Amino acid sequence: MKKIGVLTMALLLTACGFQPLYVQRSGDNSWYYGGDFDTSITEEMAQIKITPISDRFGQLLRNDLLDLLTPRGAPQKAKYRLEAVLADKIVTQQAMRDDVTATNERIEYRVEYKLFQNGTQLVAGNSLAFVSYDILRDPYSTTMAQKKAEVDAAKIIANDISLRIGAYFHAKMSGIR
Repeated sequence: MKKIGVLTMALLLTACGFQPLYVQRSGDNSWYYGGDFDTSITEEMAQIKITPISDRFGQLLRNDLLDLLTPRGAPQKAKYRLEAVLADKIVTQQAMRDDVTATNERIEYRVEYKLFQNGTQLVAGNSLAFVSYDILRDPYSTTMAQKKAEVDAAKIIANDISLRIGAYFHAKMSGIR
């Protein structure tokens, strides 16, 4: 029964047009790739120069983007330039105690990003991350929880931006547009 369910799911995924994002089909084989992978999307993404982003959060975000987009190091002659800026950081205190002090903070980060090639804007968008942490009686523990939430938000946004840029290159190289 489980085998039939797995087979059905596999057929449904192929019927809906599911395709891997970072590789291209290199032939017209009815089954995916036949073992041949075209890595031109990852090679193209490795040609992105990521401009410095201000503040500590921007530094964390840039480091995560560097790890995702250019894992082998910054390109010598970049074809693309990625600019990102923290547009909003909204802190909301929640779960009030009897003495009207919060026990939890929810933070919303919104980052605006743009990808350029030779001064022409290719991709632009916003990326959001919602994180929260508990406010504890020990200030050190609260500070560490706050820093962990900031690191997590940077990873969430970096993953979102890299996926959107990957989707752009996938569509461009597949002839979709």
